Amino acid sequence: MKERVELSVVLPCRNEEKAIGFCINSIKKVFEENSIKGEIIVSDSSSDKSPIIATKLGARVVKHDKKGYGIAYLEGFKAAKGKYIFCADADGTYDFNEIPNFLHYLRKGYDFVIGDRFGKNIDKDAMPWLHRHVGNPILSGMLRLFFKAPVNDAHCGMRALSKKALGNLDLKTTGMEFASEMVVKAIKNKLWIKELPISYHKRVGESKLSTFSDGWRHLRFMLLYAPDYLFMIPGLLFLILGLIVMAMFLIGPINIDGLVLYTHPMIVGSFLTILGYQIITSGVYAKTYAVSIGFEKKDRVVDFIAKYVTFESGIIVGMLLLLVSFILGFGILFDWVSKGYPGILKTNDMILILTLAVIGIQTMFSAFFLSALLVEKREYDDC
Repeated sequence: MKERVELSVVLPCRNEEKAIGFCINSIKKVFEENSIKGEIIVSDSSSDKSPIIATKLGARVVKHDKKGYGIAYLEGFKAAKGKYIFCADADGTYDFNEIPNFLHYLRKGYDFVIGDRFGKNIDKDAMPWLHRHVGNPILSGMLRLFFKAPVNDAHCGMRALSKKALGNLDLKTTGMEFASEMVVKAIKNKLWIKELPISYHKRVGESKLSTFSDGWRHLRFMLLYAPDYLFMIPGLLFLILGLIVMAMFLIGPINIDGLVLYTHPMIVGSFLTILGYQIITSGVYAKTYAVSIGFEKKDRVVDFIAKYVTFESGIIVGMLLLLVSFILGFGILFDWVSKGYPGILKTNDMILILTLAVIGIQTMFSAFFLSALLVEKREYDDC
């Protein structure tokens, strides 16, 4: 009976002919010295001799020619036969002698093991100053803040996980944000995570990283899947500030050292109120979508909306706001006409009325959209 593969080492490779041979030989040596039943998979999109070198050295080459860090791993994972999957770059930056340490914790039951390049030593010029002291600390810090990630170096490329855990992650991103997605989804799926200090060496060959575009990919991914920080908190701040400003100037003008403020701040208050409400509803859309596609297993706001807020109730609330704005507007208009058109209408009151009307209309359309997003969830909960 053929012995089962315990560890699959997946190397994403795009034009790494200067380093791929060194990496494969290093891994084979580790397998032999530590009696590890393993395989090496090179997920390749190269135009140089990398796949030829890899094949000659006994690695299994998955030739897909699709550009992207994430897509390289996704294609490589399809071919992996091992109980555990080990990931690392094929550029000589990582020390494959760390493999037994990662495998040790996987065997102990950890689902996901990730390296920490800042926990040991980084060779001179191995990591650009901007990456080491600005980009990585900020992005990793945001990941810890947004998702309570228990890792110091969220973008370390040396990581390992069980094949069972990998199957639960449903990884989809194709670019550099794949590294963030794996960590975020590991947390969302409550995987048992271990971080290990590792060494980091200067790469062999030309770097393919793009500092700002790759950094933006990571940031965009985190913001899209952390709606509280992107939408809910800013939206709530704008809404509260707008309501405060409107309430202040409904009472009457404010005189600041001879400068009389009245109508213009009311317009600003209306703008902030509508903007805040719009951002909050966008945040609710984002949360609902995340639950509907399975990225979030559960969300208190979405659960509350699904249980208590129906399309009909949203329409009723929106219509009530419109009715209130209509009654107030008609009252002001009637008073103005009955007094013989004295001057102009009460401008600040009209701003308030129009603000209520806009929010009422927004509420009705939001109710319709949320109802569409929540159809499947309500049907599932009713089963």
